Amino acid sequence: MSTETADVATAARSIRNPVLTGFHPDPSILRVGDDYYLATSTFEWYPGVRVHHSRDLVHWRALGGIITERRLLDLRGCGDSNGVWAPDLTYHDGEFFLVYSDVASFASGYWDPQNFLTTAPDITGPWSDPVRLHGRGFDAALFHDDDGSTWMLSMSADWRPGRDRFGGIEIQQYDRATRRLVGPSRIIFTGTPVGLTEGPHLYRHEGWYWLVTAEGGTSWEHQVTVARSRELFGPYEVDPAGPLLTSVGRPDLRLQKAGHGSLVRTQHGDWYLAHLVGRPYTPLGNCVLGRETAIQRVEWTPGGWPRIAGGVPADEVVAPGLPPHPWPAEPATDHFDAPELGPHWSTLRRPATPDWVDLRSRPSHLRLHGGQSPVGRQTPSLVARRVGATRCTLETVLEFDPADHRQLAGVTAYYNTLNWHYLYLTRTDDGRTVLELLSADSGRRTTHPDLTVDATGVTRIGLRAAFDGPAVRFGYDLGEGWRQLPVELDATTLSDEHAATVIDGEPAAWGFTGAFLGLWVQDLGGGDGHADFDHATYREH
Repeated sequence: MSTETADVATAARSIRNPVLTGFHPDPSILRVGDDYYLATSTFEWYPGVRVHHSRDLVHWRALGGIITERRLLDLRGCGDSNGVWAPDLTYHDGEFFLVYSDVASFASGYWDPQNFLTTAPDITGPWSDPVRLHGRGFDAALFHDDDGSTWMLSMSADWRPGRDRFGGIEIQQYDRATRRLVGPSRIIFTGTPVGLTEGPHLYRHEGWYWLVTAEGGTSWEHQVTVARSRELFGPYEVDPAGPLLTSVGRPDLRLQKAGHGSLVRTQHGDWYLAHLVGRPYTPLGNCVLGRETAIQRVEWTPGGWPRIAGGVPADEVVAPGLPPHPWPAEPATDHFDAPELGPHWSTLRRPATPDWVDLRSRPSHLRLHGGQSPVGRQTPSLVARRVGATRCTLETVLEFDPADHRQLAGVTAYYNTLNWHYLYLTRTDDGRTVLELLSADSGRRTTHPDLTVDATGVTRIGLRAAFDGPAVRFGYDLGEGWRQLPVELDATTLSDEHAATVIDGEPAAWGFTGAFLGLWVQDLGGGDGHADFDHATYREH
């Protein structure tokens, strides 16, 4: 056995967490034959419902997303951290089923959720026109029972002041033939005193129905709760040993926020839990990388309950005894030679259609037509990728001839419409082209006029945005080598915690995404300004 082969075999014996780094929350894990799939939330980003694929639970590759068209979901006008919440991916009778929630609000006890279902014969599609389901709560999921029936679960939202906003787990039958919900809906589980019961997934094992839920909210108090019943409608008995998984009270753990999990059984009978985690930069501090996906090994006790060692998330766990299956490494540089964006790119609030994402007019270049301002929610022109490490860099070469101050193009470290850093090329009133730096912190903009760089007459400009722990740094190359702007910007403003809105008496409205590095173009005059990016190189350090 060669050294390289031995290294792969050794690596395949361990799952190293998180398995999906950066913004990949609310994992729904599924096995179909020898293939494993992880679907995660995407909120206001296209493609919606990001999917990864594995054959050994160790190595994962990005397949892109399922919701690639407005036909499946229209995110125009979507608020920050609204949109696609907690998708659920199942497989039954040769067909993939995807249920997803489109949440329009999440403040003051209102969510305005709408649930949809789409199906496909293959994970790559084609996906059917969406079926509109109920909007009584979010975190919808399907359960296919042994008798052939299919059921939809969700949390049950209760807007009424003074009532529990999380009214329990609701179930209703779904008729696959007529593609609609039928019969009465029922509350089958009201949760534990921890509260905020959501994220239901239901399983059959050893004659029991097993209900797995998320509780405690999606931050530091998060946990996975397991309950069981002999009957579908309950009553459900909660595991007397407490939560299956949590990080509560353990600020020393590297992986925090452990919760919102789903189970999978391997072809050899081993069980694993895919779940959400966060990696704060300081103990219980800001999680710039967002909420990520980890996997834990599950053992069944003689008493029949599923358990995870210590009940806490481990950095490394024993992998199932499956043949190692690494995937080819992602190239560091995207030369934009393909006719479509690669699976690591996402676009904000609108799909990557040729009217604004143009990979054909100029070979080996990405041409972005300018969109709305940084606060625009209908037609922004931002192509970005998730920040997957505390130290990483995005570099590009920009060609752009702005007509005036209303046209801008450059690189950004981005969280949402209120929190970002942006190095861009534009034109001043006296006709010069200049690089300028602008930041937004909770909507308050900060300019850096002393850092303006005259780029008049330069046709190709190198731009760099870098995360270096708690700092964001920008650099540029006007053809004479790289220079770094002499300023360190706060990376921790690009986090769920910093984006949180807290109103007394209401559940905290956290941000739910994560930091991105991206290519951004604006044309605030509504013209036809466009910018060409020769390549984009992403590296983790």
